[in-house]
Amino acid sequence: MDDQQREDRPQEHEPHDPQPEGHQPEDHQPEDHELTIESPQQYKALSHPLRQRLLLALGGQPATVGRLAALLDSRKGTVAHHLKVLQEAGVVRIVETRKVRGGSEHLYQRTTRRIAVTERGAGRDAGPTTALLKAVAEECADAPQEPVLVLRHLRLTADQAARLGTTLQALVAEAAEAPPGEPVHGVLVALYEQAAGRDG
Repeated sequence: MDDQQREDRPQEHEPHDPQPEGHQPEDHQPEDHELTIESPQQYKALSHPLRQRLLLALGGQPATVGRLAALLDSRKGTVAHHLKVLQEAGVVRIVETRKVRGGSEHLYQRTTRRIAVTERGAGRDAGPTTALLKAVAEECADAPQEPVLVLRHLRLTADQAARLGTTLQALVAEAAEAPPGEPVHGVLVALYEQAAGRDG
């Protein structure tokens, strides 16, 4: 059955307000290390645009199924299914379970801040990259401000390409974050060598 056509039957109660009255959320954050995607299960988990969008949404504070469904304009049953797939792959975890009216709800968070996907290690499976780019395209389309999107093709030596890659990674890693409450911005950095025969 197609994931998007799965019947909407969430297993947990989700109130309209994700923060019960009087509740002070704990400061759950992803672990500050890099998770390398290696297993077939992990590649499959990351090869879906909605699951990539869930990972992007969970890059900051944890969230419930209901909040994520509202944020991504999706059904709670669909979101719950995809979170389960990500949890089984080890990229998402439940950081808190709390009682609400009529049952309980879970807070989900990414396991790590950074997730590395090596396409060569997947036998050239471009599924995760394709899903990520589609997810980013959907986020750009929904962005309240005009996104910065630049594609430039450069002739580079191997040494130039390596230096540029290091600079780009350092630029993103060293960017200072504003205090909580400020809007979250997505930053996508890509540097790749074109396949032979595509040189215009």
